[in-house]
Amino acid sequence: MTEATQAPTFKTVNQIALGNRLLRRKDVEQKTGKSRSAIYDGIRQGTFPAPVPIGGKSVAWLEEEVDSWIAHCLEQRKRQRLKNCPTPLRMTGQPQEQRP
Repeated sequence: MTEATQAPTFKTVNQIALGNRLLRRKDVEQKTGKSRSAIYDGIRQGTFPAPVPIGGKSVAWLEEEVDSWIAHCLEQRKRQRLKNCPTPLRMTGQPQEQRP
């Protein structure tokens, strides 16, 4: 990552809590709507949680980390909406005048 790129803010889990499920790639694809290549691109770019090895060549993702990534995406969407928010309405329902 370059210095200009911010580090992701999704949660990384160091210890697995009881009840935290492991998701296989197909489950992650279904839950996030991302394709296999988009998932691995995100991992390489540091914008998506990395999987954990579960034996042999098999890997899985902690559901808590994937959920945290989804929450991060929702927060970014919320911030973007606020940034692009239309002019506030007055009580009459008419847009307020734009002032220079």
